[in-house]
Amino acid sequence: MDKEFNYDLLKILVCPKTRTRLRYDSEKHELISDKAGLAFRIKDGVPIMLLEEAREISS
Repeated sequence: MDKEFNYDLLKILVCPKTRTRLRYDSEKHELISDKAGLAFRIKDGVPIMLLEEAREISS
């Protein structure tokens, strides 16, 4: 699995729930919305930004 991430995506993507910025978790290869408490996985280099696919995280 390719774990490279295009950091330019962080300039344009926002959380679909809160419309706030995301951060990249390089250990889990996910985009994190701290405000929503959600993690969005990245599959084959493509962030899966569907709320029903997001994983809840504890802060």
